[in-house]
Amino acid sequence: MTDTAAGQTALSFAGPALADFVAAREVVANVAEITPLESSRFLAEVVGTPVYLKCENLQRTGSYKIRGAYNRLSRLTPEERAKGVVAASAGNHAQGVAFAARELGIKATIFMPVGVPLPKLQATRNYGAEVRLQGLTVDEPLRAAAEFAAETGAILIPPFDHVDVITGQGTLGLEIFDQLPTVDTVVVPIGGGGLISGLSSAIRQQAATIGRAVRIIGVQAENAAAYPLSLSMGEPTYVEIRATIADGIAVSKPGILNFDIIRDTVDEVVTVTDDETAQALVVLLERAKLVVEPAGAVGVAALLAGKLPADLGETVVVLSGGNIDPLMMERVISRGLAAGDRYLSLRIGLPDRPGQLAVISTLIADAGANVVEVLHTRHGRGLQISEVEIEISVETRGHEHAQYVIERLRAEGYDPRAVAE
Repeated sequence: MTDTAAGQTALSFAGPALADFVAAREVVANVAEITPLESSRFLAEVVGTPVYLKCENLQRTGSYKIRGAYNRLSRLTPEERAKGVVAASAGNHAQGVAFAARELGIKATIFMPVGVPLPKLQATRNYGAEVRLQGLTVDEPLRAAAEFAAETGAILIPPFDHVDVITGQGTLGLEIFDQLPTVDTVVVPIGGGGLISGLSSAIRQQAATIGRAVRIIGVQAENAAAYPLSLSMGEPTYVEIRATIADGIAVSKPGILNFDIIRDTVDEVVTVTDDETAQALVVLLERAKLVVEPAGAVGVAALLAGKLPADLGETVVVLSGGNIDPLMMERVISRGLAAGDRYLSLRIGLPDRPGQLAVISTLIADAGANVVEVLHTRHGRGLQISEVEIEISVETRGHEHAQYVIERLRAEGYDPRAVAE
């Protein structure tokens, strides 16, 4: 391992030395909670092995980001603190930096994209930061923050690609190992790589002190998966980000320091779809009573979707954050219910005469399903003058029940067509 950006040299493991993580834990303890490690009987039954949820969604500011932000800011010199700090973020990093700056008495300026969810904007301002809105994606605030730092001398606080940030995030790994020394596998969301690079380095070194090995698996959103390509290419590689509900981990290129550590310490990186993530969020709400943002739920998504190896052993899944806009939550829950065939939309052609909607409603009710919405039109493409079409949305109990509802309608001579969500 070559020297890190802080001039430190790791002997046997990639990343900061174990002593650096231990020292950072004392610093981070000034602001960060020791979050619960909750067992999940439901997930354990699904995968056939003990599963625990590391609830960083319950952390102060709503995510693990406070760890790295506070560790980085605490290491600034008095001269640097006097200049203030600047960061760019669409959410969790902004809140982490703003909170850490307030606690340390440092002026913070945060650039956020126009249209950032109101709860994240308000929280960042409430922590005392000056927020400047610029651009429609996070790329423009990043450029603006860099320009602001060059013009004013403010210290730019990167979200993941800095040794102090990595070391701060790695304190989560030590915490997991303290809570479950017998852990075999840790599953971690990946965006730029700050969390998993710190966690994997810290937990591997801690486990090695008692002669144990821990498997580390990263999870990315399928539409923003820079790490699988980068690892295959052998260097950080840019990917074009497509729309994803897991916006908190939508990063187009890995961090340089993060990539080197992940390449050497992470066993595997898998991807999950938005539908799989939405289903995981619903499961966490229903089964664990936990509010988790989509980016924080991708580890559970990978578990439920069968994307992980069979021999996991005792498994910890990191729920990295819980900052989700209520309006987004409503959309994601609907998406998750639809993906699990618990919210079914059907188009059905009917004769244009009185009583047909009542017949359809009765058939659906007799099948044990519940109608939640009906749209009625005479103007659908391909309809005859004597026909109408309804789009009817139905709550069901899952895939088998949804199919049963469809078959009951077909048995009565109707031709229901499922509408893709």
